[in-house]
Amino acid sequence: MSCDHPRKVVRKFLARPQHEGAGAVVRRSIGRFELKYFDPFLVLDEFSLCAPAGFPDHPHRGFETVTYMLQGAITHEDFEGHKGTIGVGDLQWMTAGRGVVHSEMPASNGTQKGLQLWINLSSTHKMIEPRYQELDSSNIAEATEDGVTVRVIAGESLGISSPIYTRTPTMFLDFTLEPGAQLQQPIPESWNAFVYVLEGEGVFGKSKSSPTSAHNLLLLGPGNGLNAWNKSSKMLRFILVGGEPLEEPVVQWGPFVMNTQEEIDQTIQDYENFENGFEKARYWRSEATQDNDY
Repeated sequence: MSCDHPRKVVRKFLARPQHEGAGAVVRRSIGRFELKYFDPFLVLDEFSLCAPAGFPDHPHRGFETVTYMLQGAITHEDFEGHKGTIGVGDLQWMTAGRGVVHSEMPASNGTQKGLQLWINLSSTHKMIEPRYQELDSSNIAEATEDGVTVRVIAGESLGISSPIYTRTPTMFLDFTLEPGAQLQQPIPESWNAFVYVLEGEGVFGKSKSSPTSAHNLLLLGPGNGLNAWNKSSKMLRFILVGGEPLEEPVVQWGPFVMNTQEEIDQTIQDYENFENGFEKARYWRSEATQDNDY
């Protein structure tokens, strides 16, 4: 499908490593000083961790976290008793809503790598009950056409779609382009969208643009689609993410994202007093946290 008004790259960021959690390293592109927020996206991290480093027990409220594994595996536990392992190519779409306390820790030896995207929730959804949507790698829709392979995490591409339900309308596509391949991917015109390059180098927006290599985030301007080319001799892999802007006030305090300072103050009070969604946090500690004595 052609795009009669392709989007151009309007800003470019190199995501540099920084420390988060307990010894973990992340390359943060959205949610840092230069790009605090890209409505409706709050954070994009490409994380890397080796045991015992990880993300021990911590809370969330007011948004969703999307975890997509690229290498290794992590174990997730929360204070509701939900526990599981997310392996290579697996997806966890967690709606924190009114409150979740959980941990995310290495499940195997070696280096674990993945992406975590935080998607804001509208004011009407911020205090809904938490829920999970999880897909094993084998259940993620995948298609190949003319040297382009796509894994559809959310939304649709190349005639296939994801079963993931997105409260904040979102597309999340994992593309691999063979040398010489070209992509034309439609994007709803009213949405914000970006590209994050995982491997290789690609040309995005205009065919005469300079190639962009791994760990770079590209913000896309207005239009109804993305054109991309792999003009190199190696494979190109990137994600294309788009979402409908909420156009609401954003007040963030660490892992809490609400619409007003009063709501943030209430959230901190709820968490400290184990109330209004955080009741089970009073006596809960994850097995991983106990084992590592964080």
